[in-house]
Amino acid sequence: MSQISEYFRCIFFPNLGITLKNIGDHISIGSFEIRFYGIIIMIGFLLAYVFVTNEAKRTKQNPEMYLDFILILIIPAILGARLYYILFRLDQYIVQGDVGATIKAMLNIRGGGLAIYGGIIAGVITAIIFCKVRKVSFVLMADTATFGILIGQILGRFGNFFNREAFGAYTNSKMAMAIPLDYYRSDGNLDYLERTGVITQKMLDNVVNIDGMDCITVHPTFLYESLWNLILLVFLFIYRKHKKFKGEFALIYVGGYGLGRFIIEGLRSDSLMIGNTGIKVSQALALVCFVTAVVLLVINYVRCAKKGWPAVEMSGDTETEVEPSGETTPDEAEVESSGENASDATEEAADADQKAGRQGSNDYTEK
Repeated sequence: MSQISEYFRCIFFPNLGITLKNIGDHISIGSFEIRFYGIIIMIGFLLAYVFVTNEAKRTKQNPEMYLDFILILIIPAILGARLYYILFRLDQYIVQGDVGATIKAMLNIRGGGLAIYGGIIAGVITAIIFCKVRKVSFVLMADTATFGILIGQILGRFGNFFNREAFGAYTNSKMAMAIPLDYYRSDGNLDYLERTGVITQKMLDNVVNIDGMDCITVHPTFLYESLWNLILLVFLFIYRKHKKFKGEFALIYVGGYGLGRFIIEGLRSDSLMIGNTGIKVSQALALVCFVTAVVLLVINYVRCAKKGWPAVEMSGDTETEVEPSGETTPDEAEVESSGENASDATEEAADADQKAGRQGSNDYTEK
C-alpha cells in the first residue's frame, strides 16, 4: 500500500522522458480539502481582471466597471458551466429515490465537472444585462473581455490536469501522457470510467508498465487546448493596435477558439454527446462558432475595404468604429454626411475662385 501511495499520483510523459511525481488534486487544511481545480479557477479570475483592466485603460474605458462585472460574473459563470455539464450527464448525478443526494452530487463542483461553453453562455447573458443597465457598448466590452476569457481558459485547463480528466484517446505519440490506473482505483472511479467509455478498451489493450504500475497513454488534450488559447492571446496582443471595427477581437476569439476546439474535441474520449446521435456537443458548437465568426469577419472586412477605413487603435466609442453587423451608427452616418457636404462646399468655393480669377484676368487684359 505504501508503494501505491508513493507512485499512483505520478504523471508520466514517457516519450519525452518526463516524470512528474506525487501530483495531488487538493491541499488539506486540517480536515478540510481545497481542490486545485477551484484554486486555479480563482487564480484565473484574478489574472483575467488584470488583463481586462489593462486593456480597458489602453482603450480609455473605466477599469472599475470591469471589476464590478467580474464580481457579478463569478457565480453565474460557475453555475452556467456546471448546469451545462450536468444537462448532458444527468445519469451520472441522479440518485434514484434520493433527491437530497442528487442535489448534493450536482452541487459538488470541487472534483470537476464544469463545461467552458456553459460558463461562456452564462457570461454573455450576464454581460448583455450588465451593459443595458450601465448603458455601455456590449460589443466593445466583449472585445475587452476576450483577453480575460483567454487567460482564464489557459489556466483553467490545468485544473483538468490535476484531476486527470478531459484527456484524449489512446496514443503513443511524442506527447503521450501516461496515467496510472491505480489513480482511478484509489477513488473508486475506474469501473465507472470504463463503463462510460471515458477509459476505452483500446487504452486498456495498450497499457504500459511504468515503475511497476499499469498506465494508460493518452493525448493530453487539456494541454493542447491551453497552448492553442495561448497562441490566440499572443496574436491578439500583437494585433490589437491594428483593430478595424468594434467586435473584431471577440469574433477572432470565437472563430479561433471554435477552430481549435473542433479539432481537439475530436481527440477526446469523454465528450458530452447529443443524445444517442454520436455527435459531440462541443464539436458541433465549435463548428457553428467558427463558421459564424468567419462569415461576420469577412462581411466586416469587405465593408471596411469598400469604405476605405484605415486600421486604427480604438479608444472607447469613437465615431469611426463599426458594429459587427457591419452597419454604421447614426453618429458615423452624420460624420460621413458632414464630410461629403464639406467636400462639396470646398469644391464649389474652388470653382468660384477660379471663375473670379479668370474674370480678373480678362478685366486686366481689357484695360
